[in-house]
Amino acid sequence: MFYVIGLGLCDEKDITVRGLEAVKSCSRVYLEAYTSILMVNKDRLEAFYGKSLILADRDMVELESDEILRDAATENVAFLVVGDPFGATTHTDLLLRARDLQIPTQIIHNASIINAAGCSGLQLYNFGQTVSLVFFTDTWKPDSFYDRIAENAKFGLHTLVLLDIKVKEQSEENLARGRKIYEPPRYMSIPTAVSQLLEIENIRKEGILDGDSTLAVALSRVGGIPSSEGSTDDDDGTQRIVAGTLSDLQVQPESVFGKPLHSLIIAGKKLHELEAIYAGAFAVNQENWDRIAKKHLKVK
Repeated sequence: MFYVIGLGLCDEKDITVRGLEAVKSCSRVYLEAYTSILMVNKDRLEAFYGKSLILADRDMVELESDEILRDAATENVAFLVVGDPFGATTHTDLLLRARDLQIPTQIIHNASIINAAGCSGLQLYNFGQTVSLVFFTDTWKPDSFYDRIAENAKFGLHTLVLLDIKVKEQSEENLARGRKIYEPPRYMSIPTAVSQLLEIENIRKEGILDGDSTLAVALSRVGGIPSSEGSTDDDDGTQRIVAGTLSDLQVQPESVFGKPLHSLIIAGKKLHELEAIYAGAFAVNQENWDRIAKKHLKVK
């Protein structure tokens, strides 16, 4: 059997009982290590699972899938994914390859940022398309995400924005020269994300995003222990939720948002009263939030 197993969002204990039983039955266990990260290191996972883990970076998953699937028709092999197995298209491709090789497969689901975003108080039924935001460079500023946000906004729907992570990435020079030298890991912060969103709005000028009137909710380390109200400690496992206008979030010190991973929700303009109240509890400027949210409440 080839298992693809979701690990959840926080630490080694977020794996399901069924997932843990499957891991323990496997001869080889791979840990996907580039689409997301857990809040604990590999050693803690190995100690809890009782198995050695093989780190699977982008190159291995995309170029060496035959090695990952080796002997999976006759013995159990597991591929561990942070969040849920279907959180990235790469994992779907791996399952299709297993199917082509007539290898039995089994998916074991878990929590992902897609459903855990409900901790913001914004209701999951009111979310539209999820978008990804990559780090801009001087010469590359892709803006296709803007169209998806605009489509969501047309129907008053919220948009979950997944922020870029760079793990085991090469610089353009090293890539061109074929040198296997990798850049230090980078994780996009909320202020950087907001700056990039507003930069594209300034270019497109379609009025979809406005720093002073677009409400948003910043999420960090979702699935961890929630921070106490007003806390700015920087514990590794602390979940933080910070709400406000885009401009409110842009000017906050990065310490307010805590450690990565970060995600951002752009609130739609058809808020339910309960959404406005719940998310408003995390606002950095309560009066400002209430004033703007009131304009967006659904007519009963």
